[in-house]
Amino acid sequence: MKAKLLSIVKSVLTALCVLTGSIAVPLLVRPFYHLHIGPLQLEAASGLTAGQIREAYGQMMDYCLGLHGTFAVGVLPFSAEGASHFADVRVLFLLDLAVLVLSAAALVLLALYCRHKAVELHRFRGHDPEFWGCVGLGAAFALIGALAATDFDRFFTLFHALFFPGKDNWLFDPRLDPVIEILPQAFFRNCAILILVVLLITCTVLILRDRKRH
Repeated sequence: MKAKLLSIVKSVLTALCVLTGSIAVPLLVRPFYHLHIGPLQLEAASGLTAGQIREAYGQMMDYCLGLHGTFAVGVLPFSAEGASHFADVRVLFLLDLAVLVLSAAALVLLALYCRHKAVELHRFRGHDPEFWGCVGLGAAFALIGALAATDFDRFFTLFHALFFPGKDNWLFDPRLDPVIEILPQAFFRNCAILILVVLLITCTVLILRDRKRH
C-alpha cells in the first residue's frame, strides 16, 4: 500500500516539476526576449533603442522574479493600474519558482527515502511513476496547445480571466502604460510555444527512458 501511495506521489511531483520547470524557461532565459526585439520591430513600435528596451524588460523581470522590491520599466512611465498587474504577475512567477524548487527537492528526498528504506515503488501496468506523470501532463498540454493554436486571441483572454479573476488591469492603455508596446501578444504566443515544446520534449524523453529501461 505504501509503495503504491509513494508511486502516485512521485507521479504528481514529476508532473509538477516538469510543468513549472518548463514555465520557468522563458522567465529565466532573458536572451529569448532579446531575440524578439528586431523581428517584432519593438524599437519602431516603442520609440526606444534596443538598449532601452532590454533595460526596461530587465527591470520589469527583476521585479516580477522578486529580485527587486520596486516596480520599474526603464525610461517608460507607468500607471498605478499597470503596476498593480505586474504585482499580480509577480505572485504567479514566484509561485511557479517555489513549486519548482519544492517539487524537485521532494523528488530528491523521496529517492533518498526509498533507497534508505529499500522501498521499491509500485509500477502501475509495468511503468514507473515518471511515465504516468509525463503521460498525463503531456496529453493535457498537447490538447491545450492544439486548442490555443486554433484561436490564440481567445486563449489569451481566457488565460487572463482564469489567473487574474475579476480584474481588467491587464488591458493596458498604451498612452498610460507604454510598456505594452514592448510586450506584444506575439511575444507571449512564442513564450507559450516555448513552454509547450520544452514540456513535451521533457515528457517524451522520460517516457522513452521508461520504455527503454523496461
